[in-house]
Amino acid sequence: MPDNAESAAMISDAEWQARIELAACYRLAAHYRMTDLIYTHITARVPGEQDRFLINPYGWRWEEITASSLVKIDVDGHKVNAGEARVNPAGFTIHSAIHRASHDAAWVMHTHTRAGVAVSSLKDGLMPLNQIALQFYGNIAYHDYEGIALDLDERERIVASLGDKRALVLRNHGLLTTGASAAEMFNNMFYLERACDIQVASLGMGQALAPVPDALARHVARQYVQTTHEEGDLALEWAAHLRTLEALDPGYKA
Repeated sequence: MPDNAESAAMISDAEWQARIELAACYRLAAHYRMTDLIYTHITARVPGEQDRFLINPYGWRWEEITASSLVKIDVDGHKVNAGEARVNPAGFTIHSAIHRASHDAAWVMHTHTRAGVAVSSLKDGLMPLNQIALQFYGNIAYHDYEGIALDLDERERIVASLGDKRALVLRNHGLLTTGASAAEMFNNMFYLERACDIQVASLGMGQALAPVPDALARHVARQYVQTTHEEGDLALEWAAHLRTLEALDPGYKA
C-alpha cells in the first residue's frame, strides 16, 4: 500500500492487488517489446466498485509505471480523483466498450506491435500455420477499421465484433485481448503476439505455406483449453512472469 495514510485509506486491499497486477502487466509488456511508446493501454476493472477502472497515466513509458501511479477513471474515461496524472480519454474508447459489455472482461489489453499490426493488415488475418496460433483457432474475432477510435458509436460495433471471443484483431490497427484476470488477459496477448511474429517470419521466407487442416486445428485448440485452464498452467505461467519482474525490478509494486 502507499506510504501516504490518506491515499492508503482510499484504496481497498483488493484494489491495491489489482494495481500491482496491472503495473506488472505494463512492465512485462515493456520487457517483451509490446509497447507503442506512450500510446495504447492496459486497463482493469476496480474490484468492488461500480464502473471504475484503472489506466496508465498518459505520457508515461510503460517501464515507468507503478501500482500507485495508475489513475482511477469512470466509464467515460474521466478521472475520479482530482490531482492525479493526466489520462487519455480517447484511448479508453475501445476498452470501455469491452468493460461495459461484459463483467467477465475485467482486464483488457490493446497493442500496436509490429507483428500484430502487420497481421491485422492481412485479408486472412491470423492463419493456422503453427501450434501457437492454433490456440486461437475458432476463438478470435475481427473488427473492420473505422479510423482512430474517437467515435463513441463504434463501441457497440466493437462489442458485436468481439462476441464471446477472448481475442480481437482490429483490422489495420492492432490486437486486443481480454480476461477475467491479469494472468488470463496477459497470457492471451503474449501468445497472440508470438503467433503473429511467427506468421510474419513464415511469410517472409518466400516458401509455400502449410496451414494445419481444419479438423486438426480444432482438436489442438481444445487441447490448449484443457492444459491452460483445467490443469493450472495459467497460474504457473503468471507466477513465472512475476519472477521475471522481481529479477528485473520489483519497483513496479510501489
